[in-house]
Amino acid sequence: MASITPVSSGVAVSLRGVTKHFGPLRAVDGVDLEIARGEIFGLIGHNGAGKSTLFKMMLGLEAASAGTIEVGGAQVGGRDFRAARRHLGYLPENVVLYDNLSGLETLRFFARLKQAPLAQCAPLLERVGLAHAGARPVREYSKGMRQRLGFAQALLGTPRVLFLDEPTNGLDPQAIRDFYATLHALQEDGVTVVITSHILAELQERVGRLAIMANGRLQAVGSVQALRQQVQMPLVFELRLQAGDAAAVAPALAAAAGAPPEATAAGLRLRCPREAKMAVLAALAPWGGRVLDVTMHEPSLEDVFFGLAD
Repeated sequence: MASITPVSSGVAVSLRGVTKHFGPLRAVDGVDLEIARGEIFGLIGHNGAGKSTLFKMMLGLEAASAGTIEVGGAQVGGRDFRAARRHLGYLPENVVLYDNLSGLETLRFFARLKQAPLAQCAPLLERVGLAHAGARPVREYSKGMRQRLGFAQALLGTPRVLFLDEPTNGLDPQAIRDFYATLHALQEDGVTVVITSHILAELQERVGRLAIMANGRLQAVGSVQALRQQVQMPLVFELRLQAGDAAAVAPALAAAAGAPPEATAAGLRLRCPREAKMAVLAALAPWGGRVLDVTMHEPSLEDVFFGLAD
């Protein structure tokens, strides 16, 4: 077997040729991936794409059928991984908690399991906005409160790598904003975050890079902008024009974009290849004040996802 080149010190997670079989099913099929230290990295895909299986293998909860995984500088399943695992945090998609314990008792229970300082528990409840409910039994918690408590347990032990599987389930908009503010504060401290979410608009502006997974394989990896360029989806210009000017402006736009614009109630809509963007803007310049407003729409992460995953 060929020797493995050591992972660089700037890499928090490395997967090489990782495969997982369940009988004839290849849940994960030959994944190669590196995630840098201090990166917020998104992993997206349809249900059954292999995301949760990949998470479990990176955490050592499932053994890979083939390939190597290194997390936090240790090979998963190797002799050093037990110690490295204490510096990992994990929030599963479905948080299971003991209803009869209070929020504070729950954190203390998990702290003992992780050999984390009990003194972290109360401050973590404060950090996730549950200080007021720390003495209440978990059976009285709403779904969003349970999710925040699950996030608090993932932060026990001051982890260097966080794996978060659908972490905003049940959270209201303010709690989602607070959650991501916490992630960015952790990132500033050098923590690596790997996150999955079905809410693609939520990830779009909040991750540095992401991977699109389908049928157990990575279809694409990169920043949102890099994936937009890879899938070659058009930009959309929406123009608001003075009454009667649409017919006069349309030929110049068609020449610049290589396709005619569509008429709208307010003016024109133009689908434009990315490489023609500057030509379209130049074509609009001579019309000056006759163009009342211009809005340019980039393909959303959802558009990119369906373009690459289907």
